[in-house]
Amino acid sequence: MAKPAYKFQMYKRLQVNTPKIYAAAKKAAESLNMPAELKGAIGLTGAISGCPSPLREDIEKVMAVESRKVVPLTVYVDQIREIVKDVYGDGYDAAPVNTCEGGLWTCFDTLVTPPITGRGDNYRTRYIAPYERHIHHQGGYGRPYPPKYKDILAERGSTAGELGFSGKRQNNLDVVYVPLPGAAYPVHGINYHPVPLMKNTDAKGAIAALRTAAKQHEVLLGGFASLGYDTPGYGYSAKDAEGTPLIQKGIAEIARSYDVPYIIDNAWGMPFIGTSIKKVGADCMIFSMDKATGSPTSALIIGREDVMVAVRRGLGYHGARYGTTSSYGKAAYVGQDPGKEGLSGQVAALKVLRDKPELMKKPVDDLYAIVVDEFSRIDSRIRGDFQFAKSYNSGTVEINYEDSWKDGKLGIPIFSIEDMYSGSHLFQDGMSQMGIIPTIAYDANFFISPGLGTTDEHGQVIPERARMIIRGLVMLIEIVCNEAGIFE
Repeated sequence: MAKPAYKFQMYKRLQVNTPKIYAAAKKAAESLNMPAELKGAIGLTGAISGCPSPLREDIEKVMAVESRKVVPLTVYVDQIREIVKDVYGDGYDAAPVNTCEGGLWTCFDTLVTPPITGRGDNYRTRYIAPYERHIHHQGGYGRPYPPKYKDILAERGSTAGELGFSGKRQNNLDVVYVPLPGAAYPVHGINYHPVPLMKNTDAKGAIAALRTAAKQHEVLLGGFASLGYDTPGYGYSAKDAEGTPLIQKGIAEIARSYDVPYIIDNAWGMPFIGTSIKKVGADCMIFSMDKATGSPTSALIIGREDVMVAVRRGLGYHGARYGTTSSYGKAAYVGQDPGKEGLSGQVAALKVLRDKPELMKKPVDDLYAIVVDEFSRIDSRIRGDFQFAKSYNSGTVEINYEDSWKDGKLGIPIFSIEDMYSGSHLFQDGMSQMGIIPTIAYDANFFISPGLGTTDEHGQVIPERARMIIRGLVMLIEIVCNEAGIFE
């Protein structure tokens, strides 16, 4: 097959060579000498909702003890509130929920969506979101504006029709997508689709673009939303002296000037040691606690007290059923209740984050050292195309390869989120062929974290296992690049 001259030709070639790539991946995996019991039970991250990491011993013990007690659930909720206030101060409050998406839905519906009661027709509101990665989450709760963006959200394909992905859109709510200066939105992948490449985002220009958008839509403006991540591949490498991303601080300032809320989706984030809602100045931040923190399946909303009154009322935590400042009743979002096990485990995880942050930071440091070392051995023709960053916020190591496409050359293949959902993501599915559970790897970015067969019962990295799966990733990248024709 001729060497590709254009992107689409490279991806067409990869599609044709997919069986060959998977066969090569399986063969390469043999050199890893992976024990049979680990195949399919070890992976590049323990922070994927569909396959979370096993609970740490300390969390498991607390949950076992609490499960045998008779404890009103409001006791756990108030313990969570106390821990959050210990760190952020009495001006902040918290509300546990079952999932991060449940928390996002609750926050958008209580803070941004127009009221549905009262006489007369409903009005519309709009919230503004940077056109960034994972836009189908934080940017998926309204009808896209301008209309040209109505098809940029990934088709997850799990449910058809209006109950599918678009069904999360809320009543009379629009979302304005704002492309950011310095970022790029080229088309890539076997399932050819725009990919947000955020590494070169200009923070000052981004804030100016978002401010301009706010002015254009000020009559309908109801809020802002963004991710809470802090790495270059997500566009948040520019930070102040305290390590707070400048774009997030800028959005918070704009939101305050219009007296509208700023909601941060920090699903793959950790309270206290990660992005600080207090330093950013946002109104609320939502965490998926079973991703990075080691908590059982649950999520957490942290926000300013005045904002959280409405959120907590919607969840039934704040009302007259059993009291005013602390209750556990029924309200519109009672379906987001995490239950006793989720609450008790979340309390245990938050105490570790507050009291022993080094326990969560050390595995990131250890994994980072392994990643850098293993990638130093990758094929010399692509070795310089990778940029590495570690994030205590997400408990991850980020591997970004946007630079491989500099100067108009065909670089390391970039797969889109559509590839992930359609089964044509060769890096993700190729890892599965090797017996390794993959991680988030679209948009020229690998997000890797410990936890899935690579850590001990205390959550600390087992070096030989972590090195084995990173070596597998390096081999797969070389295989895909070879079949893409970029070495020719």
